Amino acid sequence: MEANLVEKLKPLIKSRSLKVSEEPVFRLSSGKLSRYYIDLKQITFDPEGVYLLGKLFYERLKELKPNGVGGLTLGADPIAYAVSFVSYLEGNPIKPFVVRKEAKSHGTGRQVEGNLKTGDRVVILEDVITTGNSALKAVHACKREGYEVICVYSVVDREEGGRERLMEEGLEVYSLFKVQELL
Repeated sequence: MEANLVEKLKPLIKSRSLKVSEEPVFRLSSGKLSRYYIDLKQITFDPEGVYLLGKLFYERLKELKPNGVGGLTLGADPIAYAVSFVSYLEGNPIKPFVVRKEAKSHGTGRQVEGNLKTGDRVVILEDVITTGNSALKAVHACKREGYEVICVYSVVDREEGGRERLMEEGLEVYSLFKVQELL
């Protein structure tokens, strides 16, 4: 079943999210220019796409028995909600959480929002890994909250050093796709 879901998701990403140019015209969040851009909001803001992601991530993560899934807002948010929804339907609820780019300056002042408690095991989600900066920011915020970070899981690894950087921090890193599978 999982292979079938991957085979449905891959063409969606290629047709809706992947933009390719002859010249490097796409500016990435790292500031670097690239010949291609992967806009996964075209998938995560689509009912079919977000369902496929939620189901695929749930199937791959359930054996890890995380208490929560989430990551840096905005890329990880719809994926975390989808995993949570699918996990509930499967009778094995996993809570979503959101990591703000910075702690709130008002109210509780929290950077991580969700119904988790100290010691909970969490998976950091990413839409696209390039440098690993976003995932690391989420990892560090979760560790400050006292959560145990199990691994980082992304939809696409751009294969530009982010995975290796995260692994240097002692993290396991997984991706549904490597960029070369989509180009």
